[in-house]
Amino acid sequence: MTDAALTDAVRSAVAGVVDPELRRPLGELDMLREIRVEGGLARVGIALTIVGCPAADRIEREVRAAAAGVDGIGSVDVELGVMSPDERRALTEKLRNGRPARQMPFGPDSLTRVIAVTSGKGGVGKSTMTANLAVALARRGLRVGLIDADVHGFSIPALLGLVDDDGLPPAPTRIDDLMLPPVAYDVKVISIGMFLRRPGEDAAGAVAWRGPMLHRTVQQFLTDVFFGDLDVLLLDMPPGTGDVAISVGQLLPHAEVLVVTTPQSAASDVAVRSGLVARQTGQRIIGVVETMSAMTLPDGSTLDLFGAGGGSEVAKALSAAGDAVPLLGTVPLSPALRTGGDAGVPVVVADPADPAARAIVAVAATLAGQGRGLAGRSLPFTPR
Repeated sequence: MTDAALTDAVRSAVAGVVDPELRRPLGELDMLREIRVEGGLARVGIALTIVGCPAADRIEREVRAAAAGVDGIGSVDVELGVMSPDERRALTEKLRNGRPARQMPFGPDSLTRVIAVTSGKGGVGKSTMTANLAVALARRGLRVGLIDADVHGFSIPALLGLVDDDGLPPAPTRIDDLMLPPVAYDVKVISIGMFLRRPGEDAAGAVAWRGPMLHRTVQQFLTDVFFGDLDVLLLDMPPGTGDVAISVGQLLPHAEVLVVTTPQSAASDVAVRSGLVARQTGQRIIGVVETMSAMTLPDGSTLDLFGAGGGSEVAKALSAAGDAVPLLGTVPLSPALRTGGDAGVPVVVADPADPAARAIVAVAATLAGQGRGLAGRSLPFTPR
């Protein structure tokens, strides 16, 4: 094969490498620069989006592997550069696909399914359920985004392992006015904890905000963060019916709501209230998930530490107050679920055979099979 033919083959191979943050091929993002082959040596130029790009090492490694995989290439020399301001502006315009800056892309006409995961009180495993559900949906091949809307009690980054050795989440990468969410287990994630890192401190700062600031934060997560094309956007809501629940109801009145409760009546009673508030804003309740259900012990007996029936009671109460609401699943108490969360490795990845993991995967399968109705929405094409 001639050097010219090898050059074309290397260009084609490298063009298919996917940017880990933008989740698109380098060729589509216009990140390829001079590529030439001389005597079996491939010289490949790549323009990164910004100086200090956190994905630089991974991109270089995958570009080198792609070029080296072409028959006839003996060695590879990768040169990393940086896009010019004009090139970055062109890239951001391409990524927006004609959408103005700071416009919320998840409106009623969006094809992205938005699911708010809520609970009446804290400590019921809502965030753990949301994190595992997001990963389970992504493992089914869906494009998934996750907003940690629990501003005061954010925990999603730690649950997904998006923390450094000090336990601090990474800051999102910025390309001009586009904010790119970090990715964990193929889920794009944003959390207020990613903006509270303070040099010299070993923990993220606390948030002491009231209504207007909370509303602004949720709004910015929806407008300023570039998630790209998503099949599903999950929101880990704070417990209860406070400011964030009201703001999400105003910003996303078409969102669907998944209510999480434990079997205990103290949790199930208040879980009903969170569902009723969501309904008042026009959101639709798609189901209830019961966590901390009875677990089977090694001797075959069961331990129902928090009682039984709370999930069914919540579904029944919400059905009586409106449309029928199903109990989508019961997730048993599980040491593996807890240790996975502590380690930042969701149980659906760490131990998929665990009963809790199987229950969550079953809920994800049900949600993925439901789809979202298109009635009453305009679609991004015209008939011919």
